[in-house]
Amino acid sequence: MALPDDFLPLDDIPQPLRAPLAHARDRLASALEQADNLADMNGSDSPLEDWLALSDSRRHQLARVLAVSSFAVETLVRYPEWLLYLDASGELDATPTAEALREWLNERLEAAEDEATLQGAIRRFRRARLLGIVWRDLTRPPGIDMWATGAAVSRLAETCLEAALAWLEAHVAPRWGRPAPRRDGSEQRLVVLGMGKLGAGELNLSSDIDLIFAFPEKGETEGGRKSLDHQEYFTKLGQKLITALDAVTADGFAFRVDMRLRPLGDGGPLVGSFSSLTGYYQDQGREWERYAMLKARPVAGDLGAGAELLSSLRPFVYRKYLDFGAIESLRELKSMINREVRRKGMQSNIKLGRGGIREVEFVVQAFQLIRGGRDTELQVTSLKSALERLPELGLLPVEVVDELEPDYVFLRDLEHVLQALEDRQTQTLPDDDIDRERVALALDMEDWPAVIACLDEVRERVRRHFDAVIAEPEEALDEGADADQASGAVALEEWRALWRGELEDDEARALLEEAGLAEPQAALRRLEALRQSRQVQAMQRIGFERLEALIPLLLDAVAASETPDIALERVLPLVEAVLRRTAYLALLRENPDALGHLMKLCSASPWIAAQLARHPILLDELLTPETLYTPADKERLADELRQALGRLPEDDEEAQLEALRVFKHAQVLHVAASDIAGTRHLMKVSDYLTYIAEVVLEAVLAMAWKHLTRKHGFPERREEGRCGSEPEFLVVGYGKLGGIELSYSSDLDLVFLHDGAIQGTTDGQRPIDNAVFFTRLGQRIIHLLTAVTPAGSLFDVDMRLRPSGNSGLLVSTLSAFADYQREQAWTWEHQALVRARVVAGQPRLAERFDALRGEILGRKRDLESLREEVVKMRHKMRDHLGGKRGEGEFDLKHDPGGMVDLEFLCQYAVLAMGHETPELLVYSDNMRILETLEATERLPAETCRRLREAYLALRSAAHRAALTREPARGHNETFQAHRQVVIEAWQQLLEPQARSADSP
Repeated sequence: MALPDDFLPLDDIPQPLRAPLAHARDRLASALEQADNLADMNGSDSPLEDWLALSDSRRHQLARVLAVSSFAVETLVRYPEWLLYLDASGELDATPTAEALREWLNERLEAAEDEATLQGAIRRFRRARLLGIVWRDLTRPPGIDMWATGAAVSRLAETCLEAALAWLEAHVAPRWGRPAPRRDGSEQRLVVLGMGKLGAGELNLSSDIDLIFAFPEKGETEGGRKSLDHQEYFTKLGQKLITALDAVTADGFAFRVDMRLRPLGDGGPLVGSFSSLTGYYQDQGREWERYAMLKARPVAGDLGAGAELLSSLRPFVYRKYLDFGAIESLRELKSMINREVRRKGMQSNIKLGRGGIREVEFVVQAFQLIRGGRDTELQVTSLKSALERLPELGLLPVEVVDELEPDYVFLRDLEHVLQALEDRQTQTLPDDDIDRERVALALDMEDWPAVIACLDEVRERVRRHFDAVIAEPEEALDEGADADQASGAVALEEWRALWRGELEDDEARALLEEAGLAEPQAALRRLEALRQSRQVQAMQRIGFERLEALIPLLLDAVAASETPDIALERVLPLVEAVLRRTAYLALLRENPDALGHLMKLCSASPWIAAQLARHPILLDELLTPETLYTPADKERLADELRQALGRLPEDDEEAQLEALRVFKHAQVLHVAASDIAGTRHLMKVSDYLTYIAEVVLEAVLAMAWKHLTRKHGFPERREEGRCGSEPEFLVVGYGKLGGIELSYSSDLDLVFLHDGAIQGTTDGQRPIDNAVFFTRLGQRIIHLLTAVTPAGSLFDVDMRLRPSGNSGLLVSTLSAFADYQREQAWTWEHQALVRARVVAGQPRLAERFDALRGEILGRKRDLESLREEVVKMRHKMRDHLGGKRGEGEFDLKHDPGGMVDLEFLCQYAVLAMGHETPELLVYSDNMRILETLEATERLPAETCRRLREAYLALRSAAHRAALTREPARGHNETFQAHRQVVIEAWQQLLEPQARSADSP
């Protein structure tokens, strides 16, 4: 009995492959005949009969696999019974679980008596599993795709590594013992880090495995005949592990092992302690090593200790800031690869060649290196996971990812086919016609020209996206400059020569004049002062190169701005501020559009220029103009802050404080940018600035509450029970915060209230009195708001409006606050209460505060006495706060007819009319109080309309003054009508006998 000629269906096999397939069938028939004879001698089942019993669908699959893969042919000729095992176990249709793989291999290794038998068992196990993987990859049963194939090969490598390591540890224990425990008493084992595609869990079919070996702590082994220093022990163990997988024996090899990614490569120690590795990467780590460590993952040995090691190395890999300097390193690496490709004639290499696998990886890894420190979602080893997260973070359009992912899958599928031919590590397209037919069949394509046509399209798309991310920014600008030469545009080379001082003075001045600068000599002095400054002269090579690359682009952007002289004057201090943090020089150089936004904002506002120079991390915001000029509403702000803080360890207060400050400064920049661009109404500017403060206050209150309750437990309520995880506390905003009228530099007027039991204590391990708890909570909130970090502080805080001012308690109970407001508060304190509202805290307590506020403000008052008190306070303020002003100018806030007069008008109206018109008690902001006065007909509609117009005009001028860093003053002529309506309303309501001298 033998295999019949029609055993393998040829329907789907191209004509050129039928003869090689027939030859493979004949070889299998001979192998099966030998196996059958051996089975007869042993009295076992006939493998040939089982082969002949294979289903038609399985025979079709077998024909396809044998037609494509010489590796499959050689394996089945050598071990024909394996097909039956794989079929019976279901391995031809589904990937075995990690647990099943471990059990199978451990069973085989139980009988291994020495390292030679260990090696044989591992190699046969790997070959059998790889046959199943190749089969599934070529036949594609449900659930199997390129990613599943990569995961299966990775799981196989991890299983072999762990099983071999465990066997070797036990094998050498009698001779060398075991490593001494760690200081915490835990067991100490070798840590095996998988790098590259093994770390990503995306190995190709015949891949090398890149490894780094480490061990936690130094010491000596215990319990063996000979004690070894840990360094020596783990080195010997690592050498044996490499041999167990890498050595070529009669059974071939298991996995080729590459250790060159370890510190100092082949010249460095094979194994390093955690302390030596962290010291190396901190002091000597190079950019390409950051790139390599992106995919590092513990794959064998002590996985927990491996995760601990990688956690300590995370700051080396992922910078806290946006690190555009990483692109330069990737460019250099790609250039080196391109030179190697040209030197060795590797243009047909689908991994390293143009538009190949490596370029897709570079696109994704560029974003991981640049943004992974800020967008921690990108701190993943899997390329697939990272690629899918780029659109969510707004880093790549969905359309780009929708092209890159299938193109990458095609390239990797092609790579797998090339390696499945002979189980050989190759990414080079075949020259042999038969092999080309095999590749076309495996990819389900008509013929080789169809494969090449598809490959060319894929490579072209990949290269286009690669260039969009990695290409030198000067290339695009120079192309534009070439096109504009006829219209007199200044080329980047000319700017470079100007910066380097290579032009004569008259040439330099002419160049600047041509670029639109009105004062070229002043510009030259500024540039020369920067170039000759001590900071520039002391720069390290990489920083100086980044500056040299940036300045021509910067000058080009200055020339393109509407006010180039102002732009240059304001942007150079920013450049000086980041000379020692050259990643920001790289950021601006890599993003020419960001330079344009920078010029626009700095030209319009010296305040913004100063903010950017003080907090260069805000330059990141220039990269996303869709959010730069569109501030987030309160819901989105809260969500963004929640996500930012959620990425950080809960116990890392320093990181949380820094994140809060960066968030606040960035969001205020968005508001200012939208203000300058005119995309937000004045009222919305104040609204958004107030939203930012409220969201920050909610987060700070939650942080402070968690901090105190972790230490001391939860305080008792005034009523039964204890407070819960939600802060039972109120932060009440007064003044501009309460009135929803914050400006760019406003401080926060706050009052803290609680409703805890007066005599109670907390229930933690370190209990304290309720009063002490809530006082410390208030102190903690103030500390979090005002503490200075590298990113500055959040807000200045003013607590003087609390009951009894600076002499009163920092935190009051709600009932004590009510008593004070009812019995002791001055009129001016009730005026302040008009602009008070809860800005953070428990909703139930907030309702009680609102009811109390309504009660106090809604009291019936003696109008004459009220007028007298309000006017007296107004004159007192004017005497103390009125400032100097030039001729024809007035103080927008404090002079007659200014903003404070209008605020006092509204406060008087609420206090005077609130008992008859409860609608006036609802709002805390002046605009809606004026609208209510009109709606309830307490003031004439025309008067209310003109008062609102006056208030908007005054506030708008004050906002502009803040952005331009000028005094808050206006010209009498511009504001005469607005001031007049305020003064007239004031005289009508509060000082009917006032002299006309107050008129503007």
